[in-house]
Amino acid sequence: MALQESGEMYLETIYVLSQKSDEVRAIDVGEYMGFSKPSVSRALGLLREEGLVKNDPNGFLKLTKAGEIHAKRIYERHTILTQLFIDLGVDPKIAAEDACRIEHYISDETFDAVKAHAKTCGKKDGNA
Repeated sequence: MALQESGEMYLETIYVLSQKSDEVRAIDVGEYMGFSKPSVSRALGLLREEGLVKNDPNGFLKLTKAGEIHAKRIYERHTILTQLFIDLGVDPKIAAEDACRIEHYISDETFDAVKAHAKTCGKKDGNA
C-alpha cells in the first residue's frame, strides 16, 4: 500500500502522540499538526478505510499493527535524517524541517545506506 505524504504525516503524528499518552484524540492530532477538524476527520476516515487506524472502545485513536509498522518506519526516517543533518552542522529546526520533507520520498535502499553510514560515522566519533 502506497500512502501519500499526508497520510504518512498523520500516522507519524498519532505514533508520536501515543508515545506521550495512551489517550490520543482526533482533536489532539489536529492541534499538533495545525489542521482543521474537517481535514483531520477526512484523513482519519481514509486511514481507517486502509486499516491503519482504529478507535478503541473509549473513542481514542489507536494504530493497527500495520499502521504502527508504517508509522515507526516514517518516524525512524525522520529521527535519523534529522540527526544526520544536525551532525553535518545544519540548524536543528531546519534539519527537522528538511528531514520531514525527505522522509516521505527517500527510497528504502537509499535510507538503509544513509542509516548504515550514520551508524559508522557515529562509531568513528565515539557517539554510538
